[in-house]
Amino acid sequence: MQGYRQPMFNNIPPVVKNLLIINVLMLLGAMALDSMFNTNLNFKLGLYYPLSSEFEPYQIVTHMFMHGDLMHLFFNMFALYMFGRVLESVWGPKRFFIYYFVTGLGAAALHMFVHYLEVQSIMSDLTNQQVNLILNEGANILRTGRNYVDPQLGQLNLLLNTPTVGASGAVFGVLLAFGMLFPNTQLMLLFPPIPIKAKWLVIGYGALELWLGLTNSASNIAHFAHLGGMLFGFILIKYWNSKGKKFY
Repeated sequence: MQGYRQPMFNNIPPVVKNLLIINVLMLLGAMALDSMFNTNLNFKLGLYYPLSSEFEPYQIVTHMFMHGDLMHLFFNMFALYMFGRVLESVWGPKRFFIYYFVTGLGAAALHMFVHYLEVQSIMSDLTNQQVNLILNEGANILRTGRNYVDPQLGQLNLLLNTPTVGASGAVFGVLLAFGMLFPNTQLMLLFPPIPIKAKWLVIGYGALELWLGLTNSASNIAHFAHLGGMLFGFILIKYWNSKGKKFY
């Protein structure tokens, strides 16, 4: 008789398991609402810039559980499964839970700060009437698939009224922590399929995200949110280490 083998999903530690479940359910729920009622849940739970008429305080948390599509969800959850379960096994559920949300919120903070700099730069060149026009009408215009023809008005409208969604900031924080705890672990890249040490993967990702953020390449991706997750993860681990117990 063959021995009973416990299903792999049961071996995932509790915080990572529940994060995976919640994120998958949120995307499925969003897809169902969109299909049945033509309601885009990302417009309600995604994170807007605070000046936007669509901003709500709860979005600071809810945006971390929303995703744009299946591929967006898959890559985030795959990384969370691969690296997060190792960290939770080492740190325990409570510490991993704290780390995940601190990095996720830190990612949002840096993302919003960069948005603030961009918004202030554009608003300084516009009249109060133009700014008020965007604040009052911009969100509705974007939802109809349109935007202002004027480049500055259009860019400001996108900054104010485009919701940010995804767990990527927290996931990049998880990746950073894995690289700090297990720097010499050999990982296999998907594209191209070559081995690389965890520390070089983290450094490479960080450098790439910084370059893409500064050059505004692939501007529909929140590169500074990714960097924010890594930055706040680094600070938190260093803080924990300063308390006398080493966490890497």
